[in-house]
Parts: sequence; C-alpha cells; structure tokens
Amino acid sequence: MQRIRLRYTKRGRLRFTSHRDFQRAFERALRRSEVPMAYSAGFTPHPKVSYANAAPTGTGSEAEFLEIALTEARDPDLLRQLLDSSLPDGLDITDAVEARTSGLAERLTASVWEMRLDGVDPDEARRAVDAFNAAESVEVQRKVKNGIRTFDARAAVADLQALDPPADRPGDKPCAILRLVVRHVTPAVRPDDVLSGLRAVADLADGVSPVRAQPRAWGSVPAAVTRLAQGLFDEESGTVTDPLAPDREAAPTAHPAVAAAVATAPEGAGSA
Repeated sequence: MQRIRLRYTKRGRLRFTSHRDFQRAFERALRRSEVPMAYSAGFTPHPKVSYANAAPTGTGSEAEFLEIALTEARDPDLLRQLLDSSLPDGLDITDAVEARTSGLAERLTASVWEMRLDGVDPDEARRAVDAFNAAESVEVQRKVKNGIRTFDARAAVADLQALDPPADRPGDKPCAILRLVVRHVTPAVRPDDVLSGLRAVADLADGVSPVRAQPRAWGSVPAAVTRLAQGLFDEESGTVTDPLAPDREAAPTAHPAVAAAVATAPEGAGSA
C-alpha cells in the first residue's frame, strides 16, 4: 500500500557495527514500533526492506538510506519518530518521505566523505592532494576473495581537498582533514583506496611509525572516516544532491491519511 524511504546515521562507536548488525537492530525497531510491514512470500517471509549502498564497517555516516513497504498508510514523520526512539543512540533516523518517484538506488551515484588524519601535518596533506589531483591515474591494490586486485583510484574521485583543521581543536598534535567526492563506480573506490593513492603519489605519512615493514591494513590506519552525503552527482556544479528531494517535491501539502482525517473531522473540532 505504501513505500517509505528513510535516511539514517551511524555515529560514534556504532560506526563499528556491520551492515548485518544494523539490519537486526532495525528489524527489532520495526517490531517494537508495531509498524504494519509488508512481508515477502515463501516459506520464510521477511519484512520488505531494501537497503542501498551501505557504508563499510568502521566508517561513520550521516547519509545511509533504506526503503520499507507497508500494508497500511502511515505519516512518514510520525513513523520516523517511532523508529528513531526504538533504535540505540548513534543509529538515528533523521528523515523520512513517502516514495513517489522511481527507484532510490539509481539516485545514489556519488558520496561526499571526510577523512580526519591525526598525526598528519596539514601542509603535507595539501602537497599529497595536489599530487593526486594532478595525476592522470593512480593505481592502488586491494585484497579481494580471488587475490590482489589493481585498479585506478583517481578516475572515481570528482573532487579532493585538504581543509584547515578547526582553530579550537584540543591537543598539540597535527591533524589533516580531507574532503572528497567519490563517484560510485565498478570496482567501488573507497576512502581507504584514496588514502592508499595519496601514499603512492606523495608518500603521505599516516601517523604510524615508519619502522613497520609490513603493508598497513585499513584497520591500522588512524583515519576517522565519515560519509557526509550521498546522492545524485551533478556534473555541472560538482555537488551531490539530496536523493529524497524528488519524493519530497512530489508530495502533496498534507499526507493523504492526515488530509482524510482533517476532512472527516466534525466542524469546530480542535478549536479552543
């Protein structure tokens, strides 16, 4: 009867939850909130929930998306509040709209990421960023199920900048902050691939002691990574647009269920 699209976050320590962990927590929240979910057919019915392009485990995010199918109409914002109160702090439902346009996944073509590199001098980071942006291609390697895969990390990066750290940042250790816009391509280019590319073109130090002889795993890199936005990439402006905006623009001024309730209310109801 109704499809609702939700935006949610992974903050703080809960950035270490896997996608499967979130699925379990979200399905429990659906049951606690008594959401009238539609279920799949077959011997083992499952609630109809579609997840789109989840962030890697260990990264924070302000822009994760999913879609649910309901058997009864609900007000999206009230539903958002119910689900948000049933999830732990850090997994927060921040937006909800009724699906009124074509598929959500097709509108997730790029992400805006921020990487905080503790122990890295900002001037060194700017030098590495300039070298990366000037390169025609930057080959990096990633371990996959079938061995080591080599691919170009430069082609997927639409924008990469080194930002000034906050003036009131506590502590006396240097800290570099990188902001990047990455297109969703195949194979997927992740923030850690860009970090590997920065080491390849400019030998960017990552704050780990140089005496370590073995290749550094992603988990050992002291980089705090957060997805700030995800959506359709605008080639002209170089920005990432809100994927829920088309549904919001297509919505009537009042939700049908709310409008129907108002229309059938007795005259003078709710007046002082």
